[in-house]
Amino acid sequence: MNKIKLGNIFVGNDLQPYFIADLAANHDGELSRAKELVWLAKESGAHCAKFQHFVADKIVNDVEFQKINSLKTHQSGWKGSVSEIYDQYHFKREWTEEVVKECKKAEIEFSTSPYDYDAVELVDEFVNFYKIGSGDISWIDFIQYVAKKNKPILIATGASTIDDVQRAVEIVDRKKLVLMQCNTNYTVETDKHKFVNLRVLEQYKKLFPDVVLGLSDHTLGHGSVLGATALGARVFEKHFTDDNNRIGPDHMFALNPINWRQMVDLSNEVFETMGDGVKKIEKNEENAFIVQRRSIVCNKSLKKGTILKKEDLDFLRPCPKDSFHPYEINSLIGKKLSVNKDKNESILKKDIC
Repeated sequence: MNKIKLGNIFVGNDLQPYFIADLAANHDGELSRAKELVWLAKESGAHCAKFQHFVADKIVNDVEFQKINSLKTHQSGWKGSVSEIYDQYHFKREWTEEVVKECKKAEIEFSTSPYDYDAVELVDEFVNFYKIGSGDISWIDFIQYVAKKNKPILIATGASTIDDVQRAVEIVDRKKLVLMQCNTNYTVETDKHKFVNLRVLEQYKKLFPDVVLGLSDHTLGHGSVLGATALGARVFEKHFTDDNNRIGPDHMFALNPINWRQMVDLSNEVFETMGDGVKKIEKNEENAFIVQRRSIVCNKSLKKGTILKKEDLDFLRPCPKDSFHPYEINSLIGKKLSVNKDKNESILKKDIC
C-alpha cells in the first residue's frame, strides 16, 4: 500500500497509526481555548490538531433549515438557528497564524478543513495537508480546487454511496489520498457504533489498493478505531475536547484527554499485534517452544548399538535443541544408537548412526 507524508510523519499500511484531534468548534469561539486545546491534544497523544475554517453564510442556509426544523438531528437541541450557532462557534480567520505558531511550539501538526475557496487560499501557506469533510464529498469542483494545491488530501466518506466515493477518488491523485470511512452521526446514541460499517474498508482496499485508509469516527468508545486498525486503517480523526460537559455543538460526542490517550495506547497495541503476517516461531516463543513441545524419548534405558523400535520410544516434554519431534518417529525406527541412553532421555540427532 502507498505511504503518504503528513507533515513530518509518514503514514501507511506498515506504519503506526496517525491521530488527528479534530478540535472543530470546541474552542467555543475563544482564541485562548483554541491554544489550550492544542497543548492538551499533544499531551494526549495526537499527531495533529485540526480545526475547521468556515463562516456561517458560506456553509449554511437558514432559509432551507427552517423548512426542515422538524427533522430530528444533533442540531435539534441547539439554542439558536443553525446560522447563529455556526457564527458563534466558528474559528476566526484572524486567529490562523497565531494558532499555527502555537502548534509549532507544542510540536504538533496544524491542519484544517476549509469550507470555502477563500479559506483554502488563507490556510494554504500553513498546512501540509487538507481534510475534506463528508458533507462536501459531492462538491467536486471544490475538491478539484483543493487537489490543485498538490498536497495530501484526507477525504471523509460519511453518509455517502460508493458512487459518491468513486466520483471523488477519480479527481484526486491517489498517491496523495487518505480515504476515510465515516459514519456521519453527531448524536450521543450509545448504539451508533452499529452503523460504522468497518467492512467498507475492505471494499476500499479492493477498489483503491493504492490509497492509504483511515477512519473519521464519531462513536463514543474505542471499538471502531481498534477494529479499523486491524482492518488496515492508519489515519484516525476524532473530535477532541477538554470537558464533555461544556455547552457547545461538538463537546458531547468528543473524546476528552483521558479517553483519547486510552484510544491512542490501545490502537498502537492493536497495530503491534498485527505483525508481518508470516507464520513463524516468534522470538518470544523460542523458550516456550522448548518447554511446551514434546520430543522423542527412550521409555527405558537403551545400550549403545540398540536398533530402535517403536515400542522403545515415547513422546514427552521438553524438546531440547537437536532432538526429534513426534512426527519424525519414522525416521528413527530401525536406526542404531551410537551412545547409551537412560530412560526418558531425549534422543538427539548426534545419538544415532
